[in-house]
Amino acid sequence: MFYRKTVLDNGITVLSERMDAVRSVSLGIWFKVGSRDETDMNQGISHFMEHMMFKGTNKRDALRISQDFESIGAEQNAFTSKEYTCYYARFVDDKLAHIMEILGDMVTGSVFSQECIDSEREVVIEEIARSEDTPDDYVYELFFREVYPTHALGRPIIGTREVVGAFNHADCIAYRDSHYHSGNCIVVATGSVDHDELVALCSEHLSAMPTGQVNHRETVVEKERGSFTFLTKDTEQAHIIYGMPGLTLGEADRFAGSIFDTALGGGMSSRLFQEVREKRGLAYAIYATTLPYVGTGQFVTYAGTRPANIEKVLAIIQSEFKNVLETGITKDELERIREYVIGHIVLSTESTSQRMLRLGKSAISGNEMLSLDELIERYRSVTLEDLRRVAERVLSQTPTIAIISPKTEAELASIRSMQV
Repeated sequence: MFYRKTVLDNGITVLSERMDAVRSVSLGIWFKVGSRDETDMNQGISHFMEHMMFKGTNKRDALRISQDFESIGAEQNAFTSKEYTCYYARFVDDKLAHIMEILGDMVTGSVFSQECIDSEREVVIEEIARSEDTPDDYVYELFFREVYPTHALGRPIIGTREVVGAFNHADCIAYRDSHYHSGNCIVVATGSVDHDELVALCSEHLSAMPTGQVNHRETVVEKERGSFTFLTKDTEQAHIIYGMPGLTLGEADRFAGSIFDTALGGGMSSRLFQEVREKRGLAYAIYATTLPYVGTGQFVTYAGTRPANIEKVLAIIQSEFKNVLETGITKDELERIREYVIGHIVLSTESTSQRMLRLGKSAISGNEMLSLDELIERYRSVTLEDLRRVAERVLSQTPTIAIISPKTEAELASIRSMQV
């Protein structure tokens, strides 16, 4: 096995993957909690909690936390997704004990003072404003709202001004007590790390974490999925998402799905890149990808184009999808894209950060944790029949289209009926 695993007495899982040729360590404390676990009344609190963990404990104020990381040359940050939150650091191997003490203090001893909440609330509201001013990101919010109209996955990770603006000390304490416990916690370290030392430090610095059971996720069933949504905004480009239900997290077909995504829109030789950008010059950015979650997933194509070219770009996307459904991915495409995907995976394994993220995402999501050789073998085993099966499952569905552009509803009327 390429990694070591220990479950502490309080239920926290500790994983490590040693890399002998490096001096750095990447360490993440992962929690199985994200915007998917929120309600209408506290949407955005997972992301807000990520911010608040850096704002002070019983031992340190916010400045001291930053100073303690910087004084030992460490890089630190955190991120929140729809299904998990991670606090991480990258540092020289002899600083492991110090890093574990700081991160442990943050995730078990944060005080969530009302004064810090009041100031950080304004920071997050500024972040919301920045998101709304970034249409190539914000178009995803429109899309998810349309495809998950009644589920938490359809809400923005960052929350809304109205809800975030009302968060208080009691809200933070209640959310921590509900989700920041041992059953939801996995510690992952990769690089120049000794597993036994890591386990001992986790036992010491995470012992105060309360016990609890892991969050359970149900399969997502939406009775209705919208087909079209738009936002009229004064932008130079139109930002388009063209998507439909895709593969879910951990499916056996995910390796075929990765090659399928890449063949359609994952590289400079991909079909959409060639047809939309290289041959016609209709977009600078165009790509296709799958966004998988537990029990659901979306296959999306993004394109940024001048507003006058919206229908042209959509027509090309539809034409390419139709071609794939009718004639499939070719043998030459499969061989070329397979090597492209494998090459990127191999190159990423030279980074302690990328290895930590790969191992952590698999572990926190309950997926198989595969070695590099096992990953390569899974990609090598993908066949043209596998790609055909994925294409028929995904591309035969009615799409959902989301657009941010200067065009009005009347000007976009003809797009409502565009289907594969």
